[in-house]
Amino acid sequence: MSIAALNIQRQPYVVNAGIISMSLKKRDFDQDAASWDDNPGRVKLAKDIAKAIAEEINLTPSMDVLDFGCGTGLLTMHLQPFVRTITAADSSRGMLDVLNTKIKDRNLTNVKTIFLDIGKDGIMEGSFHLITSSMTFHHIKDIRPVLKQFYSILLPAGKIGIADLDIDNGLFHESNDGVFHFGFDRNSLSNTFKEAGFRDIKCRTAAQITKPVHGGGSREFTIFLMTGCK
Repeated sequence: MSIAALNIQRQPYVVNAGIISMSLKKRDFDQDAASWDDNPGRVKLAKDIAKAIAEEINLTPSMDVLDFGCGTGLLTMHLQPFVRTITAADSSRGMLDVLNTKIKDRNLTNVKTIFLDIGKDGIMEGSFHLITSSMTFHHIKDIRPVLKQFYSILLPAGKIGIADLDIDNGLFHESNDGVFHFGFDRNSLSNTFKEAGFRDIKCRTAAQITKPVHGGGSREFTIFLMTGCK
């Protein structure tokens, strides 16, 4: 999922003395958008995360949702039947074009898209009962101001559901260009949620992915869902 001027172009790993490092060359998510949904693992991951969200958060027909870093709307499409509205935000116009096509083809009236680039001082606006984000936070250098913005636009007792990688040692992506976090430590992230004002913080495993890794072989990666309440 892309957001916040983090459209990072894939390049080979930079490996020095056995340490996988990051390169910040931008990736063209617009170019990737047309084939984004062709990856069955990516599609299944969105389904698993949506299932976990529905199990942890009571989705209701009166709920207005922000899906932050929506990409082509894989998570958005799973959630939209159960809520009143979803605002799908992303910094890739190409991704949003794909999602807009889905919205038109399915004649959906409760989903709208917005271009939001927090890396260029984009400001989140609106009022929401729930904010979701899937596989976006590891592309954000400083998540603290993002969480504070989430808190500010949530309605009283509003909730967040953030899905991302557990610590992956830099092995999950084919390239770590633009990856600012090699996964997250759950306890540390929970403390960051608390610092932003959230309470009743819970975390669970939402999905597991087995995929090839750099250097050969394969590895299982886990994706957590962390929820919190305003």
